[in-house]
Amino acid sequence: QDFRSKMAEARGKHETAILKANIDDQLNRLLTQLEDLEELKDEFEDGEYEETKAETLAQLREFQAFLEKTVSGDMTLIDAFGSAQLAIQAAISDAFKTPEVIRMFATKQPDQLRMRLAKLQRELKLKNLGRDLFNQQAAEILVALKKMGTSLSAEEQEFLDNMSNTRHLESAVGADKLDTSGLMSTAAGQIKQAQ
Repeated sequence: QDFRSKMAEARGKHETAILKANIDDQLNRLLTQLEDLEELKDEFEDGEYEETKAETLAQLREFQAFLEKTVSGDMTLIDAFGSAQLAIQAAISDAFKTPEVIRMFATKQPDQLRMRLAKLQRELKLKNLGRDLFNQQAAEILVALKKMGTSLSAEEQEFLDNMSNTRHLESAVGADKLDTSGLMSTAAGQIKQAQ
């Protein structure tokens, strides 16, 4: 009997690992599609960009629904994909406009987000980046960091407080921090609002 339970447990862990890998692959495919779409925006014919973006957002909505159904009740999956849920939610609601930031948020990469912020600050100082674009992307990064539970400096928090679109970004993404207990219902509600 003990052997059977260990075998069942091992099989369950293996199936969970396969499911996580498949979810990661699908998430990466959709995020790459979103990045490519933004990168090649100027090469589309009239109406083609909007149509393709609408299709991609529809796929993200479907994936969001699948994720919600799949991870509900499984705390290991909720912990693994909670950030992905919030990032998809932000992309669908069009709150986050920078695919690279969405990807880093979805894959829980606070260090890469910080490096991206430092790069934006350098580009702004060198005048290679306009103030409006800097403000938009910096706000997205700081909101993503905050949602992942990363502490912000007083200067970063002040920047967010002074940004007019911060409330929109934060409300589109949900709770103050990544709260796995109510994440699924919050995400579902936000997606329905975005539709």
